[in-house]
Amino acid sequence: MPVKTIAANLVNGPTDAVLPTGLSPPTPPLRRRLNRADQSWALAFVAPYIAVFAAFFLYPLGYALWMAGRPSLFEELYSDPRYLPTVVNTLLFVGLGVNLKMFAALLLSGYFVVSSRWRRVLLGVFFVPWALAAAQACVSFHWMLIGPEGLVNGLLRVLFGIEGPIWFNHRWLGLGADILAYSWKWLPFWTVVFLAARMTIPRELYDMAELDGAGGLRRFVHVTVPLLANLYLVCTLLSALWALGDFVTVYLVSGGGPAGATEVLATLGFKYAFEVMQPELGVAAAMSALPLLIPVAFVLMRRLAAAEVAL
Repeated sequence: MPVKTIAANLVNGPTDAVLPTGLSPPTPPLRRRLNRADQSWALAFVAPYIAVFAAFFLYPLGYALWMAGRPSLFEELYSDPRYLPTVVNTLLFVGLGVNLKMFAALLLSGYFVVSSRWRRVLLGVFFVPWALAAAQACVSFHWMLIGPEGLVNGLLRVLFGIEGPIWFNHRWLGLGADILAYSWKWLPFWTVVFLAARMTIPRELYDMAELDGAGGLRRFVHVTVPLLANLYLVCTLLSALWALGDFVTVYLVSGGGPAGATEVLATLGFKYAFEVMQPELGVAAAMSALPLLIPVAFVLMRRLAAAEVAL
């Protein structure tokens, strides 16, 4: 092979020249240098993301696991008479709040899917609670139920001549107020999500079902529900994950009262950490929700992976 051809191959890469049997083309030194340079630039671009991931995810998670690493913390947590009622409150808050809200959102999306000007205006007004900041929305809800001076009790007295209860002096009324406030805050968001999904369903499917004699309820059961079932499940699981970590609603609506009777795990952990000054116990309270969080997150990832494969 000519010397110039071999030199060109070493610099620019191998050409179509055939090497003698048993010999392999050498790796071009210039290409090796270029590959190293590309890898260095790639690492330089990725390094900030790795640093942010380590600083804002790995470090807090690792520190929390280290703080809650002593088994005696969980023994102390489980022996606290407030803990078991708090777990029950959390399950009720998540189970009732999420499911009632998601089912109501699915039904309301069917109402708003009918195109008319006044329904579009009503949808804009209906979306306002979600657009408000969570703190302001929950504080407003608290003052509406504060007692005789609250808006709800005032309306009951004026319209029906009855005195309303002291909402936050009773465990179940207070927890119900928390669930109602949470559902009221998030209902518009999920309604719009289901509304957008309904608008992607071809109208021909409803027309064919109507020709077969299916009424409104049967069209909902046999057309809408099967097509939105996977989305509904994914949204419910995602909402459950968010509700498990919801702190603002209970803290600002009922305040956990009376005497901690409406606490959830998020607010109980906060009070351990900042009012009792036992941050390790607060982390342990939050970490005790992992047996519920992990299966929900696992099922959510599985459903998302299945939906991606289907696409």
